[in-house]
Amino acid sequence: MIIGPALGGWAVSKSLWRSPALLIACGCLIAMITYGVRTSFGLFTEPLSEGRGWGREVFALSIAIQNLLWGLAQPAAGAFADRYGSARVLAAGGVVYALGVGLMAVSGTPLTMQLTGGVLVGLGLAGGSFTVVIAALGRLVSEDRRSWAMGLATAAGSFGQFLFAPLGQAFISSYGWQSALVFLSACTILVPVLAAALRGDTGSGGVADEPALPMREAIRTAFGHGSYLLLVAGFFVCGFHVAFITTHLPAHLSDAAAQSHAHGAHAASAAQLGAWALAIIGLANIVGSYTAGILGGKTSKRKLLSGIYLARAAVIALFVTLPPAPVVVVAFAALMGVLWLSTVPLTSGLVAVMFGTRHLGALFGFVFLSHQVGAFLGVWLGGVAYEATGSYAPVWWAGVGLALIAAALHWPIVERRAPLPTVPEPAG
Repeated sequence: MIIGPALGGWAVSKSLWRSPALLIACGCLIAMITYGVRTSFGLFTEPLSEGRGWGREVFALSIAIQNLLWGLAQPAAGAFADRYGSARVLAAGGVVYALGVGLMAVSGTPLTMQLTGGVLVGLGLAGGSFTVVIAALGRLVSEDRRSWAMGLATAAGSFGQFLFAPLGQAFISSYGWQSALVFLSACTILVPVLAAALRGDTGSGGVADEPALPMREAIRTAFGHGSYLLLVAGFFVCGFHVAFITTHLPAHLSDAAAQSHAHGAHAASAAQLGAWALAIIGLANIVGSYTAGILGGKTSKRKLLSGIYLARAAVIALFVTLPPAPVVVVAFAALMGVLWLSTVPLTSGLVAVMFGTRHLGALFGFVFLSHQVGAFLGVWLGGVAYEATGSYAPVWWAGVGLALIAAALHWPIVERRAPLPTVPEPAG
């Protein structure tokens, strides 16, 4: 009589533990932590470079390597998650990510900074970031709710940016940049704990009605499909924008404050303004990403993407043209925030439309690789342009031109299931 209720309670607890709501909640928390920590790195450009006696190009190159390694490893991480389940990949990625961030605090040479903040953090992000979470959620929910779930995970990442940007700046101001990195590392180690909720997701859920195409054939089919290639090329621009702004906006504002006191800015307030600008971007993108996820389930994803990139071109051009008064910075952050990661649920959703969710982790991983190549160039060229000219203006204007190109690339995408290859039947 005692054992029965106990077993019944265990069954209920086990059911709750495996409920879609809890899985989505844990996935969103992982996205919040990993993306929030990642977007706070721009706050360290100035204090870390000055503390180590380096030029800004050293830290910029480390973050550029991080973005590139993240992208290069993402298809493999996505493929492992598709085959063996998201939990293992997220847990391993979270551990490597936390280790890399913690070791950044004690990296005393450019090479060690590139190995820790570049290689380790980049590899950790590939396994522990929101891209793996998005693929997992894409398999957990029905097709009519898929775009919403992807938007929700992206919005959670944006909330992480809103949360961690002011927290990171507060720790830098109160305890120094090294202690702030240790704090961020401690937050990241929570990822493996949260990933335990996704145990048992072997990538089979929600794909029973899809053809059992081998992964190699699925990849070959994708790269032979013109619309997929356009999507890959267009997402390069998103990475260029996001990484450049995240890494260099705080330093850009500090430089503007140092050059002109007409707006009442000084070094300390400029640093605070930079942190709050990143936070506002994250806050606004909670609305942008979630709204994009909902709209992506009701209207054309490709048209929404073209509109987002056109709007980015206009917002960046206005920001570079206008004086960097606080009201301009806040308006730029709010507008850019709405457009920030709203591309992600639409882009990943288009991959699912074209090829289904069986190999979503790997196929979106290749699209994300293009994003990270753009991120590498955005971060690195920002540092190179500053050292060469003392200004970030050339890269800002390059971002405007690339946004116009991306808008044109997305317009002709065909928004339907890609034709499957003909697989010959076995003889006999």
